Amino acid sequence: MTPTGVAPATNGEVPARAETPASDASGSASGSAPGSTPGTSPGRWTTGELATLLRAELIGPDNIRIARLDALERADEATLTFIRDARNAERWASSRAAAAIVSRKVEATPGEGRALLIVQDADHALIEVLELLTPASHKPTGVSPRAFVDPTAQVDPTVSVGAGASIGPRSRVGAGAVIHANVSIGADVTIGPECELRSGVVVEDRCVLGARVRLHPNCVIGSDGFGYRPSKDGAGLVKIPHAGHVEIGDDAEIGSGTTIDRGKFGATTVGAGTKIDNLVQIGHNCRIGRSCIICGCCAMAGSVTIGDGSVLAGGVGVADNIVIGARAKVGARSGVMDNIPDGETWVGYPAAPWKQTMRIVAATKQLPELVTEVRRVMKFAQGGEQPPSKS
Repeated sequence: MTPTGVAPATNGEVPARAETPASDASGSASGSAPGSTPGTSPGRWTTGELATLLRAELIGPDNIRIARLDALERADEATLTFIRDARNAERWASSRAAAAIVSRKVEATPGEGRALLIVQDADHALIEVLELLTPASHKPTGVSPRAFVDPTAQVDPTVSVGAGASIGPRSRVGAGAVIHANVSIGADVTIGPECELRSGVVVEDRCVLGARVRLHPNCVIGSDGFGYRPSKDGAGLVKIPHAGHVEIGDDAEIGSGTTIDRGKFGATTVGAGTKIDNLVQIGHNCRIGRSCIICGCCAMAGSVTIGDGSVLAGGVGVADNIVIGARAKVGARSGVMDNIPDGETWVGYPAAPWKQTMRIVAATKQLPELVTEVRRVMKFAQGGEQPPSKS
């Protein structure tokens, strides 16, 4: 079967479609007239143009030229910064920044020769600015002559495949997907429309990606689960086969170096809209809900369930078969060894409700004085001279 829109070659490789020149990666709007959407080059923005772009209330001059975006402490006279809370507002007075995007709930005054752009939410407005500032990443166009696409694979004609990439037997790749250099896609894999797989990604056999999934460099989807049993004679270990797969929902994003193991039977699942940071380990048969956030260096043992909208901060470890409820939050470096109900915040090692953990921490700080007092009492009880009472 010939891949859709790709001509077969006798050596099993796929000849390239005609490649079109890449568009200007800077995304700049050179020559744009005043009042049009500002470009990304230094000096192209004025505070008036930014106010229009962000639908912001402008307090201060509308003709200040903005060259760059940076934090308050690193700002200079041509810098746009942002103020999300009262603490940042206090630092604004001593900052050299020319202008700031400010959340409406925060009280701030521009000062002489400076401007404030008042918006409902400074963080959301900042995203709009960053989208204009961030240069488009390089993407392959067409199918590289150095890519390999199995003749039985179905690849939409609009798919781009970089050099060294490989697409296995009977796999399907949807419209508009971008497969960067050196990506490996196994057999019977489904890649949904408009997915982007960055360099070095591995998607093993039978795994399924929904639409617009983004996989960052060197993440692995569908590796074997970590399962072994002692051999019958007790002299070694027997590997447990993992016959399942991985399913990732629409609009999910998986960070660099993250590994998601396939199910022992059935699927390991990641819900739509979930964002997973770099260097995360997700064990076999985990079920992660929709719109979760899992920060870097988290590790989940097998068959963990995480409810919709939950947040795991950096370095959280979760024991096998644990259930973390919807909208729960787990603090950084916590070790989760018990189920967490919906909506609760747990921290610590082992993790517990945060108020309980804070009481434990506060009590721990008093241990040196408590030990001293216990020694005094024990000495007296043993017939020693009673030390002076504490004042």
